[in-house]
Amino acid sequence: MKWLEVKVTTSVEAEEAITNIMHEVGAGGVVIEDPNDLKMLNDSEWDYVDPDMIVNSDKVVISAYFPLMPNTIDKVSIIKDRIMGLKEYNLDIGDFTFETSEVDDDDWANSWKKYYKPFKIGKRVVIKPSWEDYKPEENEIVVELDPGMAFGTGSHETTKMCIEFLEDNVKPNNVVFDVGCGTGILSIVSSKLGAKKVYAVDLDDVAIKVATLNVKLNNLNNVEVLKSDLLHELTGKADLIVANIIADIIIKATYDIYEKLNENGIFISSGIIKDRKDDVLDAISNYFDIIDIKEDGEWIAILSKKK
Repeated sequence: MKWLEVKVTTSVEAEEAITNIMHEVGAGGVVIEDPNDLKMLNDSEWDYVDPDMIVNSDKVVISAYFPLMPNTIDKVSIIKDRIMGLKEYNLDIGDFTFETSEVDDDDWANSWKKYYKPFKIGKRVVIKPSWEDYKPEENEIVVELDPGMAFGTGSHETTKMCIEFLEDNVKPNNVVFDVGCGTGILSIVSSKLGAKKVYAVDLDDVAIKVATLNVKLNNLNNVEVLKSDLLHELTGKADLIVANIIADIIIKATYDIYEKLNENGIFISSGIIKDRKDDVLDAISNYFDIIDIKEDGEWIAILSKKK
């Protein structure tokens, strides 16, 4: 089968937004080459790294693959228009470049895996690609993950900050809602940190499929994956809600999240670029006490408690 490769060079800040655009337009797979991911490796993990991957750059290369069909060129135009439209949201797309080329199946299906090795987040959580070997150290929690075509390998700053907050705030017998679950990584981490029940929700069919597979991969029976527009399909209340999405959606959903939390419930929000920090804090502060704010690169995550 022939595929059209759409390769975009952009800024770290725009990585998540452009990746989401590729998925929404129908990419059959997305590969992200981000040199900044290497900064989080510990000494033992450098043994896995190809020396050719070690570069100093503030650029990210996002390659998306679309089956060659009569309407594929139309999708390319849509992608260009939507990426340029990100400027309206004050997203810096950097020294943007856009390239297309034809490739065969074998050229991309597994090539991205060389960029994805086991790595540790926070004090205890290790993200392990399902095809890699890893011997855990004492007290480490290992999350088996195959991201497939969904967003969320754990390497992005927003996901890392959420996991760090989850480590300190998930308690035994907690009920957790993961809003916009992507690959299910935050749901799986919550379960392995001791949550009694976790509901992983997303509106994207690809995310639902991938999250379901990853939950099975980790042999978890207390994580339920549901298709839902934000909190609409969720019944009952949670002790902790995590939403790693975007600023505008967090602002829109803040009141619903407040209503869905038990007394003194915890709300972890991320996917927020620094330029939108004050907007999100203004919305959240109406219903929550701000406990902590993490910053990593161009992104922030907010830990808050229901008033």
